[in-house]
Amino acid sequence: MTSQHIIVGMSGGVDSSLAAHELLAQGHRVEGLFMFNWSEDEAGRCQAAEDFEDAAEVCRVLDIPLHRADFSREYRERVFTYFLDSYAAGRTPNPDVLCNREIKFDAFLNHARRLGADRIATGHYARIETQNGQTRLLRGRDSNKDQSYFLAAVPQAALAKSLFPLGDMRKQDVRERARDAGLPVHAKRDSTGVCFIGERDFRGFLETYLPARPGPIHILGGALNGEQIGTHAGLMYHTLGQRRGLGLGGVKNAGDAPWYVVRKDLDTNTMWVSQDANHPELLSSGLTTAAAHWIGPAPTSAFDCSAQIRYRQKPQACTVERLPDSRLQVRFSTPQRAVAPGQYIVFYAEDYCLGGAEITARLDEPAAALA
Repeated sequence: MTSQHIIVGMSGGVDSSLAAHELLAQGHRVEGLFMFNWSEDEAGRCQAAEDFEDAAEVCRVLDIPLHRADFSREYRERVFTYFLDSYAAGRTPNPDVLCNREIKFDAFLNHARRLGADRIATGHYARIETQNGQTRLLRGRDSNKDQSYFLAAVPQAALAKSLFPLGDMRKQDVRERARDAGLPVHAKRDSTGVCFIGERDFRGFLETYLPARPGPIHILGGALNGEQIGTHAGLMYHTLGQRRGLGLGGVKNAGDAPWYVVRKDLDTNTMWVSQDANHPELLSSGLTTAAAHWIGPAPTSAFDCSAQIRYRQKPQACTVERLPDSRLQVRFSTPQRAVAPGQYIVFYAEDYCLGGAEITARLDEPAAALA
C-alpha cells in the first residue's frame, strides 16, 4: 500500500497505540483522534479523561498530532437511547455492535474524512481483505481476541476505508512490541464493558434511567414447581442463564446447587428459575432475527454456515433461511443455551464474517426433544 493519510481512533489503550505505531513504521502519515462518546456530567466514574491523557502521551512519544471529537450527542441518540429502550422492552442489547456501526465506523469515519484522511484505523483484532472490488471481513488471527463479532454490522463501504493493523497479531505480541517501542501504555489493563457503565454496578446504573419493577421469582420444574422463593427487582436486570446476583439464599428442600434464570415472563413480570444449568427452557433449536445486515451480497436462498450468538462462543453449525423483510430463521445442528432476544447472531464461512442480525425470538418448538 502506498503512503496514505490515516487517522487512528486512539482510546488510550495499548491496542490503538500500537496500531498507530505500526502504521507509522509502514511509512504512512498518521494522526490520532480521541472520541468522547459520553459527557463528563453523565459519566460519573467513566475513565474518559484519564484515557485521553494516556492517548495524548502516546501521541507525544510517536510525535503525531492528536485530535479530539465529541460524539456524545450521536452516541446518546443512536446507541444509548436504543440500549435503554431495549432493556425496558425486556431485551438484552449489545451496545458494542451499535457503537461500531453508528460511531466508530460512521461518525468517526466521516469526521476523519473531513480532516482529509484517506482511511481510518483502529486497534480491533480483525482482518480485511479486498478481492474483485469486494471488501471482506475476517476473524483476527488471535482466536482469543478476535473481534469480528462486534464488527458484523459495519457496512462494507466503511470497512473499505478502514485498517486493522493488529489483525495478524496475538495480544502477547502486541504488548511486547508496544514495550519495545517505548509506548507508556504497554502494560495498561484492557478496558471492560462500555464506557457509560465501565466497572460500575450494572443494576445501579440502570436504576438511574429505568424505574425498578419488582416481581416474583418462581421455581420451574421439579418437586417444587411453581413455588415462589423470592422477589426480583426488575426483569431487565437479569438475563437468561444468569447465575450470579439473583439474591436467592437457601431454599428449603431444594439443596445447595446454584439457581439459574430459565424464563422471563414479561406479561406477568415473573422470573422463573431452576437449579438445572441446562434446563429445557434454556435450550433452543433455533431463533428468528430482525432484518439482517450482510457485508457482501445478500444470500438469495437457504444456506449452511456457522454462527455465534455471543462473543467468544465457539462457532455453531446452522442453517439460515430468509423470511420476509430480510428477516431470518436460523436452525442449529445442536440446541443452543440461553438465546437472548436483543443480542446479535453473527454468521461465518470459515474465517470470513458474512454479517449478522439482532435476535428477536427463539423458536417455539421444545429443544429438549431434539437434544
